[in-house]
Amino acid sequence: MSAPARVLELANASVLVFPDRVSACQVAAERVAHALRSAVATRGRAVLGLATGSTPEPIYAHLVALHREGTLSFANVSTYNLDEYYPISPLDPNSYRAYMHRHLFRAVDLPANQAHVLDGTVPASAAAEHAAQFDRWIAADGGLDFQLLGLGRNGHIGFNEPSELAAEAAMRLPTRLVDLHPVTLADAAKDFGDESRVISRALTVGVAPILAARSILVVAFGPNKAEAVAQSLRGPITAQVPGSLLQSASGKVTWILDEAAAGDI
Repeated sequence: MSAPARVLELANASVLVFPDRVSACQVAAERVAHALRSAVATRGRAVLGLATGSTPEPIYAHLVALHREGTLSFANVSTYNLDEYYPISPLDPNSYRAYMHRHLFRAVDLPANQAHVLDGTVPASAAAEHAAQFDRWIAADGGLDFQLLGLGRNGHIGFNEPSELAAEAAMRLPTRLVDLHPVTLADAAKDFGDESRVISRALTVGVAPILAARSILVVAFGPNKAEAVAQSLRGPITAQVPGSLLQSASGKVTWILDEAAAGDI
């Protein structure tokens, strides 16, 4: 039984604040499972947008547990991951393809050809077309029923990094190859062993397909996320804080936080 949440109803989002990460991740997993089951019941299949990093790991563990209990099937699910380092082999343990295999894909009944992760091995000359094709696959699948998001310390969503673009232009960004922000590189150092080893570019699903998802869940924990959370929820809508662009998707965004991440709201 998860600990009860403190509920904040903001103009552009519903915010659930939990006393601890364990309770928060259990509820987040229940929301993913509910979205999956509802989409399958309604139209025979579900299309999920998935995130990586340390924040979603317990969420995936809960989903795997539900699958092992026999209460959750991924047989009629297609997944699209938010991002992938570039260039990187899918066999590299730091690749997000390898991450998803470790934490979800190998433990559930998701058909291999229905698990989509951007390809970090495509030649640079083909990267733009590969990214455009990824968007076409999402569209052909009917768009995302549910998008799971983390939030970077600099406010990034996926690897849509802070920029000087006008907010309206940022909201139209497609899937593409990007340079990673210095804060993102610094935060990835723990995974690569040293900041100098962090791959400095990535392929990322764009802001446009994220905002088009029928339901969006953002999960953020810890005091180091508090400023980005507050700016995303209460600040102006600006490409300098990509999380704030979610305010434009009013009515379909839920945030799940712990008390530390909610400290500046």
